[in-house]
Amino acid sequence: MKHIKTNILMKNPTQVTLPQHQLKISQLSKTYANGTKALQQVDLNISTGMFGLLGPNGAGKSTFMRTLATLQEADSGAAYFNDINILKDKHALRNVLGYLPQEFGLYPKVSPENLLNHLAILKGILHKKTRQQLVASLLQKTNLYEVRKKKLGGFSGGMKQRFGIAQALITNPSLIIVDEPTAGLDPAERNRFYNLLAELGEQAIVILSTHIVEDVKELCTDMAILNKGQILLKASPTDAIQMLEGKIWEKHVAKAEVAELKDNFQVISEKMFAGKPLIHIYSEGQPLNGFRQVEPDLEDVYFSKIFGTTQSTVLV
Repeated sequence: MKHIKTNILMKNPTQVTLPQHQLKISQLSKTYANGTKALQQVDLNISTGMFGLLGPNGAGKSTFMRTLATLQEADSGAAYFNDINILKDKHALRNVLGYLPQEFGLYPKVSPENLLNHLAILKGILHKKTRQQLVASLLQKTNLYEVRKKKLGGFSGGMKQRFGIAQALITNPSLIIVDEPTAGLDPAERNRFYNLLAELGEQAIVILSTHIVEDVKELCTDMAILNKGQILLKASPTDAIQMLEGKIWEKHVAKAEVAELKDNFQVISEKMFAGKPLIHIYSEGQPLNGFRQVEPDLEDVYFSKIFGTTQSTVLV
């Protein structure tokens, strides 16, 4: 078996040039046998750093991620990571890929230390000392070192998720795909995971698929919104928010007013605040009925694309 060198998360203080990777996706489409159009001519260019893919459940995010992770076929289109043709040279892509799916299985009677060691061997890391250092580093980074001898079957949901992160990083991947990664993590674990992803994004493309707007706002320098298999927006979070400057208005209303307001305005979100609905609408000009202008945030961007304005937007 081929020996793979790895230097996961080991930094060279003299290194000043960070790697620049490119992921280019063109006209990627996938329709399932039941007629569901999971991806519809998706075009995206993604560079080194954290990239957020936002969308509701059923938007096509998992299909997109699984296709990039070489776990399913596209019907048409092209996808390249640097000079690797993802759709045709799956083995080459897997050598540089770290993938954390939304759900994954574990061997409940095995310790995280032993399973990581086994997975590292399967990945071609055959030198024992190198492998031991790698496993220890991954366990430290994911806050599992103190429980490295315990059985995985006794782990909490958050601990299992952190182990999934560790196994995704075994070969120091330059393309990392994580699907709904903060599910099951408590606030402290979530912050630790954020810090790890941000560090990884300095030298790799990290694609974060989520329906949690806050994840993208906190982490990502670039993002896209996907719904019904189509890209509705591609921009940096900052630019996306600026697009809505002066166009978001809010009002506290009675529950009985909500239906009428939806008939007369472009309501993009409603939530309860102090027991009453708080309505956000999209409007180019001053609406009537006591609405006040508010500073937009990324949640307004998300809801305006999913439920309000429908035009696609790509900012380069």
